[in-house]
Amino acid sequence: MGSKSPEGHRQTPDASHPECKPANPAPKLSPNSSSSADLDRGIIGDDDDDDDDDHEETSVVTPVSNTEKKKKRKKSKKKAKKPKSAVSVDLKQTTPPRVLVSTLFPSGYSAGELVPYENSSRTTDEETRYNSRLWDEDFLADYRQAAEIHRQVRQYAQKELIKTGGSLLTLAEGIEDGVRALCGHQGLEPGDSLKAGMGFPTGLSLNNVLAHWTPNPGAKDVILQSNDVLKVDFGVHVNGRIVDSAFTVAFDPTYDNLLTAVKEATNTGIMNAGVDVRISDISAAIQEVMESHEVEIGGKVFPVKAIRGLTGHDILRYHIHGQKQIPIVKNNNQDKMEEGEVFAIETFGSTGKGRVMDDIGVYGYGRNTDVSGANLRLSSAKSLLKTIDANFGSLVFSRRYLERLGVKSYHLGMKSLIDNGIVEYYEPLVDVKGSYSAQFEHTILLHSGGKEVISRGDDY
Repeated sequence: MGSKSPEGHRQTPDASHPECKPANPAPKLSPNSSSSADLDRGIIGDDDDDDDDDHEETSVVTPVSNTEKKKKRKKSKKKAKKPKSAVSVDLKQTTPPRVLVSTLFPSGYSAGELVPYENSSRTTDEETRYNSRLWDEDFLADYRQAAEIHRQVRQYAQKELIKTGGSLLTLAEGIEDGVRALCGHQGLEPGDSLKAGMGFPTGLSLNNVLAHWTPNPGAKDVILQSNDVLKVDFGVHVNGRIVDSAFTVAFDPTYDNLLTAVKEATNTGIMNAGVDVRISDISAAIQEVMESHEVEIGGKVFPVKAIRGLTGHDILRYHIHGQKQIPIVKNNNQDKMEEGEVFAIETFGSTGKGRVMDDIGVYGYGRNTDVSGANLRLSSAKSLLKTIDANFGSLVFSRRYLERLGVKSYHLGMKSLIDNGIVEYYEPLVDVKGSYSAQFEHTILLHSGGKEVISRGDDY
């Protein structure tokens, strides 16, 4: 989910959040999934491949008659059959995806792409053995489960839902239904969506719309056209651990260079990210790669411009936007990435002016946990705030999510919450009309000895 730079950002981040009871016990990680993951928890395995089962037995053979042989054959017991393996059925995901990922991965979730830092001084023996102590016991299991849900749902969407002539409302609901099904939490009971579910509303931004557009109830449905450039941005959380990842789809090869420029810029940001790295260095590398590309549209050549005002960001528990931001243009930010942090590395490129502007409309809402609702007077505002706190907490939500819970006539109450600074709202973000833009994004976890690109998949 795109983050605006401080001067234009409406959300006030707050890292504090009450601990929530885990949705599911963390599955035991497979020893084959990631040696680095074991090292993260200070586990050192002792492999022993020696088997002591092969013992030769000797016996004295005495001559016996044929009758005695037959008797012995009758009395002889059949060799005991070895018990069959406990694994009986090879479970597979359905189409649409509806099988819980916890069922498909009983031995633990696979690690993301593990990339060691180029700065080798970070990987001493002691650091490698007792890696990432800043994280609690369930941290990696929660994040890897959320990442697996994201991969399966987005790949289903790419194959089955994203088609010309398709409805964007149907696409958004298809993604969100898949996420809720695979995590096992429909979010219709108070507190259920805080255990696992959508990290923020599905963003479906077309052409010059950079980010923060989602279908709203009552609005005219938007149909995907063959000349559209579609950015798909959604988040999945498990126990507040949010995986934020986005990709861009274009049906016309005219825009291939635009998508390539942004994808390469995001991968450059990932490659340069790491513990002790200055954010300004990452930003400069991203811009250099992004703006080395150009796109020819209708016989005219457009340079790809990195968007000023949109940034990557760190992710806190139950807060999609933390306090650190990663601009995608050169800057003087001397902050450094630190061990144990989680970042969304996202980049935006455009054929327009390369500057972000607010558009008309509302993408979603976010609870400002620093502001109390004790002084509210309007009964509809009090009731709405109670619903927000019980179902979303500090997670970003949309009008569709409220109406899915059966909430009606909430506009006046919402206005009161916004006016009192209790709830903040997000508008669609755009470049100039007639331009085209693309976005790619991954979530990375910073281990002490390397970074885990947790959302990496075969698709991007």
